[in-house]
Amino acid sequence: MNKDKIFEILNDWNFWFNPLPKTYIRKNYEDEIAKKSLAGEVIVIKGVRRSGKSTLLINEIKRLISEGLDVKNILFVNFEDQRFRMFDEQTLLEEIKNVYLEYVKPVGDIVIMLDEVQNIKAWEQWVLKEYELSNNRLYVTGSNSHLLSAEFGTALGGRYLDIEVFPLSFKEYLSFNDMHIDTKAALLHHKMTVQQHFNTYIQFGGFPKTVLLDDESLKKETLKSYYDSILLKDIVARYKLKNYQVLNELALFMLSNNASINAYNKLKNNFSSSFDTIRDYMEYLMNAYIILSINKFDYSLKKQIANPKKFYAIDTGFSNAVSFNVSKKIGANLENIVFLELRRRGEEIYYYKSEKGLEIDFLVPKENVTELIQVSVTLENEETRKRELRVFKEAKKELRGALKMMLITFDSSENIVYDDVEIQIVNILEFLLFSS
Repeated sequence: MNKDKIFEILNDWNFWFNPLPKTYIRKNYEDEIAKKSLAGEVIVIKGVRRSGKSTLLINEIKRLISEGLDVKNILFVNFEDQRFRMFDEQTLLEEIKNVYLEYVKPVGDIVIMLDEVQNIKAWEQWVLKEYELSNNRLYVTGSNSHLLSAEFGTALGGRYLDIEVFPLSFKEYLSFNDMHIDTKAALLHHKMTVQQHFNTYIQFGGFPKTVLLDDESLKKETLKSYYDSILLKDIVARYKLKNYQVLNELALFMLSNNASINAYNKLKNNFSSSFDTIRDYMEYLMNAYIILSINKFDYSLKKQIANPKKFYAIDTGFSNAVSFNVSKKIGANLENIVFLELRRRGEEIYYYKSEKGLEIDFLVPKENVTELIQVSVTLENEETRKRELRVFKEAKKELRGALKMMLITFDSSENIVYDDVEIQIVNILEFLLFSS
């Protein structure tokens, strides 16, 4: 009987009779979810596959229970469960809800959590109906940025609040390893251990499961399996692609060349493909969060859009797992880590090129000041020092308003004046652990 089968699946994933699992805390995300849930809108949690979205829902369940909600009033549905494929997608969501109400018999308003909802057709219409016709609280997660912005936004315009989830920050990585570095004194005291952890973080990244694995070969295998899963499930299957080879080669190229500027016309020639194919495949890779991009800063919006974008990997471990000569990528990986940290902080990010063609890694406009950020492994070499610092003077001539110059590096933090320009040298560990 369909009802019994549906309940069996639901019971496997819910906590009406099963104990809640042990989970790790990700305080910033959990606080954001709790705060936004007070608005009564649909909560949308989006991010790359395996970044910890499901665990955040479980932690939200724990919070709701701690505040007095009966666990029977919470329905968690994991649409990654292959057993749901035997049912009609058109009616599945309504069937699930009806089975839950009949078998569990919750009293009062309920909380419905739909995990990896992009696997179900027309899910947004069902969520909209639930939102408008009931007082039930709704949470959805998905691994496709386009699905959860354009399509969902059209159906539920103004009725949802979203949270973007990334793999672990370095601060979260340390907490997963039972280290809590809150002051510079603590950092100096544990300097060697923290540096060893950071080396591992650069190499293997911050996907939660890989962080908790000790065996390096298992870490690599896990990251490669994530890559295959995202390409096949979130791109090939979703967009019904036939040319897997070009997609795979393009993805490998972009991940191997993270923190680099690439024009679609150049990529078209590299892969002997049409401009439309490259443009579409790049969009699919970005929708699935494999790669992320920023525009070149210009006061003209039209020029911003026309200029080549700069691309980053969702995770350095992800990038390294499919790259060769990883040891030569330390500069690109450091820049990638800084980019991801800026994204986690919700910053608006661009790259900048001076009129002489000198590049600044990040331009971050803020309310009263524009931050210009360079990333370099070290400034110990005089030629490197000149190359990394001279661009700030050019930018100061060309950009309007107040500017804050910053260079993030492995070197010690200090404030310097170079060529009459004040520059803040910031140690990368201090930037990741203390800056906000």
